[in-house]
Amino acid sequence: MASQHTKRPLFGTKTLIGLLTPLVAITLALFIGGLIIVVFIGENPFKVYQIIFSTALGNLDGWGNVLYRATPLIFTALAVALAFQCGLFNIGGEGQMVIGGFALTWVGFTFTGLPSALLIPLCVVAGAAAGAIWGAIPGLLKARLGVHEVVNTIMMNWIGVALIQFLTMTYKPANSMIPQTMLIADAAKLSRLAVYLNPLGIKLPKSNQLNMAFFLAIAVVLLIWYILSRTKIGYEIKAVGFNTAAAECAGISVAKNTVMAMAMSGAVAGLAGVNQVMGYKYCFQYGVFEGIGFDGIGVALIGKNNPFGVVLAAMLFGILDHGGLAIDVFTEVPREIIMVLKAIILIFVVVSGEITKRMMVFMQKKKGGTTV
Repeated sequence: MASQHTKRPLFGTKTLIGLLTPLVAITLALFIGGLIIVVFIGENPFKVYQIIFSTALGNLDGWGNVLYRATPLIFTALAVALAFQCGLFNIGGEGQMVIGGFALTWVGFTFTGLPSALLIPLCVVAGAAAGAIWGAIPGLLKARLGVHEVVNTIMMNWIGVALIQFLTMTYKPANSMIPQTMLIADAAKLSRLAVYLNPLGIKLPKSNQLNMAFFLAIAVVLLIWYILSRTKIGYEIKAVGFNTAAAECAGISVAKNTVMAMAMSGAVAGLAGVNQVMGYKYCFQYGVFEGIGFDGIGVALIGKNNPFGVVLAAMLFGILDHGGLAIDVFTEVPREIIMVLKAIILIFVVVSGEITKRMMVFMQKKKGGTTV
């Protein structure tokens, strides 16, 4: 007699397709990039890719630099992914990031008398709070006036960057020729991982910039995953993103969750300054932030707006960014090819995502509407 309960496979078809789609997209993108390198530059693409990946992953110093570069991208991509769960397209990570970064810098060079145990958490909270406020503004405009968040966040980016550049010059040291703020207190600086790894026999160069902000990024990934998958707040945010009309019928406030999702998104983006300021420059320089918010959009899309997918996608961008530095030295290929590769990967991921979606609809229809 056949069992009444059919054993479910460990991975469903939808899950497997979701895992394979980005891998196929990345492979195709590298192939197209290789053709560009051969046809337009005349270099051997295998040599170019070997240099990129060996530089990034061939030694501990390379791994450290990859993780350092991935850290701020994790924050900005998580911000995009979190808002997307509520049906919102937050492209204001650039502005939210610099606002949060300046706020934590200001705290760091203002409250210099505090010990590290107080000053570091205070800086982190300041960065998150400032980013949350900057993110909540377009959320409020969307909820109350119906103004689209894409328009809002674009405008808020320019306002935020211009404001922070003005404030940077306001707090610039008198003897400095560089547009940067005063240095934060030593008590606000984060230790680099080499300090802890080298005594254990793990030889990471002291110059390597990987710092404790990486662990904060991983903690935030786990926190966002927990909120979205295990809490009422996450359930309501996703319900609004899935179907606003159904959410309202169920008694879920669309306006409240819109503002809350954008505020939470901005808070996460604001934490990118922990890595760039407290772990690296020890002052605010816009140059070390520029473009990270926009790169976070691509990372979120490649990671399928999943917190864990975001980490892997951020590492991919970290590999390309750090490995790309070497091709200027060892090949005739310009470093700008990395930007081309990122763009091609993103295009293939978006296109393949749409193809996947249509495949799933077709398979469901073929099975009579049952879930695959």
